[in-house]
Amino acid sequence: MRYLNFESLAQVETLTLYEYQLLMKAYQLRRIDQEYDMHLQAWLHVQAGATKETGGKTRPVYDRFNKFYDYKKRLRELEKMESHKLKPTYARMATAASMANQGREG
Repeated sequence: MRYLNFESLAQVETLTLYEYQLLMKAYQLRRIDQEYDMHLQAWLHVQAGATKETGGKTRPVYDRFNKFYDYKKRLRELEKMESHKLKPTYARMATAASMANQGREG
């Protein structure tokens, strides 16, 4: 119950072994994602404080935040990804799936 956020014993009792295994795998994957985020944060902390020697002086590698992380560039990349239209084959497949799902509902 602790790891799967179940709130009642009834939720546990209705699980099949297969469902339990899937939920535990999902939990373990979430933990690995959290570990990754923590390690990435630590690595970024080191990178943000990185220095280089120039002409006998120590200077930061990143003298401005946007050189370290370009927020606007990342937003543009996302917009570019979202602007790609579906290929005709995928559009037909999506339409067929939608029609099949509507047939099940009604």
